[in-house]
Amino acid sequence: MLTLATIEDAAETVYRSMAPTPQYAWPLLAEAVGRPVWVKHENHTPTGAFKVRGGLVMAGGIARHHPSGTGIISATRGNHGQSLAFAAARNGLTCTIVAPRGNSREKNAAMRAFGAELVEAGSDFDEAKQHAMELADERGLVMVPSFHSDLVRGVATYAMEFFRAVADLDVVYVPIGLGSGICGMISARDLLGRRTKIVGVVSDKADAYARSLESGQRVETASAATFADGMAVRGPDETALAVIRAGVDDILRVSDEAIADAVRQLYRATHNLAEGAGAAALAALLQDRNRGETAGIVLSGQNIDTDWMATILAGHTPAP
Repeated sequence: MLTLATIEDAAETVYRSMAPTPQYAWPLLAEAVGRPVWVKHENHTPTGAFKVRGGLVMAGGIARHHPSGTGIISATRGNHGQSLAFAAARNGLTCTIVAPRGNSREKNAAMRAFGAELVEAGSDFDEAKQHAMELADERGLVMVPSFHSDLVRGVATYAMEFFRAVADLDVVYVPIGLGSGICGMISARDLLGRRTKIVGVVSDKADAYARSLESGQRVETASAATFADGMAVRGPDETALAVIRAGVDDILRVSDEAIADAVRQLYRATHNLAEGAGAAALAALLQDRNRGETAGIVLSGQNIDTDWMATILAGHTPAP
């Protein structure tokens, strides 16, 4: 159970390495949507994505309970791995990251630049995660999952900032990968006593959380073939699913074409880059215009490959 005190404690850890991120109401974006829209700029972190907050809290906890030089390992499509590499270096830990074969070249380069040893294995995130668990046993490394209470506690700090800065949000749209971001948003909303509706967003090609919410039981998909790699997850986390089921207003599906259009909209209206998952919240808002007067969206990350951004700005949708 998160409390205001545990999130404030996480904030102290986070703010030793980064400043709070801004939230802006861009007028051209409001013009495009037809109502006020606040953007939480989690693309303005040291790794270009919200995940770094959870990485800092998680790595700090591991460092307190393990000797200096302990190795951590995890699986990722990119932002989680960058966050752990960044945080590990600040806490005297080594970091190994397993990414699926064919992963983003630029995210792989960034993970290495932050200090990670990168291993490429598996055809998607779920297979990479299995390989990471096997390597953890072989090498005696601490396995860091993509969903954990310390990760949620860390990323809940961005939600706390958002709600405290903008008191009249009627609805907030949040992309869902494995679920730490939306669980942090739900927790902060409830702890602050806000009445804001929270809408989760998934790719229509990786909609396990939407299917699970609709069916009342955990559902996996056979694939997760979307260029929005931050949402390319085949199976939901049980704990995250329980939090989402209890606190979400809805989960919306968005197509890759709608996400690409939202990337273009964000660039035109704000001149901020957004990766696929980072633009998904706007894509959902654009197809869900009547839920509340003042909307918030989470621009969760900016780490899109140059080739994909060029393809999108040329009016096309990247192939995953």
